[in-house]
Amino acid sequence: MITALIVWAIIGLIAGWIAGQLVRGYGFGLLGNIIIGLIGAIVGGLLFNLIGQPGVTGLNIWSIIVAIIGAVVFLWIANLISRRGA
Repeated sequence: MITALIVWAIIGLIAGWIAGQLVRGYGFGLLGNIIIGLIGAIVGGLLFNLIGQPGVTGLNIWSIIVAIIGAVVFLWIANLISRRGA
């Protein structure tokens, strides 16, 4: 259980930081990157399952790619929503 949480935190940190670099040009701090990456892993997993591909499968390159794509989609949607509210 603890190992799984550590793996998810590592994937979240990496994915969140890379997504922050791609979408906004900077990171969101350690905790922010982890949260965005974790949400991204969930979003990416759902998206990839919809098209018949595996989602996050462990601490590997595939899982990090899925989480990055999910985090970018999450940040893109969040930016759209925040622009409408402004």
